[in-house]
Amino acid sequence: MFRHQGKSRTLKHNLRIATVLSFVAGVVNVAGFLSIQQLTTNVTGHFALFINDVAQFEFWRGTIYFLYIFSFLFGSFSSGFLIEKFRKSKLVNIFVLPTIIESLVLMVVAFGSNFLEVFNPDLIACMLLFAMGLQNSYVTKISNAVVRTTHLTGLFTDLGIELSQLFFPKIYPERKKIKATIRLRAYIISFFFMGGLIGGFLYSRMNFKLNTLLFASIILLASLFYDDLRFRILIAQRKYNHRRKASIHA
Repeated sequence: MFRHQGKSRTLKHNLRIATVLSFVAGVVNVAGFLSIQQLTTNVTGHFALFINDVAQFEFWRGTIYFLYIFSFLFGSFSSGFLIEKFRKSKLVNIFVLPTIIESLVLMVVAFGSNFLEVFNPDLIACMLLFAMGLQNSYVTKISNAVVRTTHLTGLFTDLGIELSQLFFPKIYPERKKIKATIRLRAYIISFFFMGGLIGGFLYSRMNFKLNTLLFASIILLASLFYDDLRFRILIAQRKYNHRRKASIHA
């Protein structure tokens, strides 16, 4: 699900990565908000608050919201830069590095919140927004902008449009394609919601606090391991089948 791009990418690949990453984003969203009362998966609200402070000439107070926005932007830039940097390398899965960095950032926030007093709320928000910027960028690249996992505003907009298209079969005859896209949106929304529920349960009921982010990090790393294992098994099967055919024809 992390390797296929372009024409080789199918709905199944997008569904797999959408479920994993939207679940992770749901966990991060709830854990971040319960910890510091700030949104940590998107910047729409922060941008509104930044504009409000600037309009009231409270520039210093608005600086923190600018840093939130910049952190998400820098995460997106970093992911895009790394992907383009290693795009020509056939030895490296170009999407692995941004995913590992995201996992490490979540781990640092989780462990750091237990031992370091320097981890104030603003620093936590910036680091989580950076991680979500990374994720939003590489999943956009992987899926050719079909999958977005860190915020739901655009998803609900697209879902509403696509649902309305089902009522006009003459204008939109490709109903199978529309239904497949609706299914994808539904998966993302559902797993974001599920991630939020489980994240809230771990944070509050289990009293994991920001250690809840370790759960999200483990899911990311496990998905990378699973994807790599499936790829290696597939390659091994292809080599075995090729040798078997060659021995039969020999």
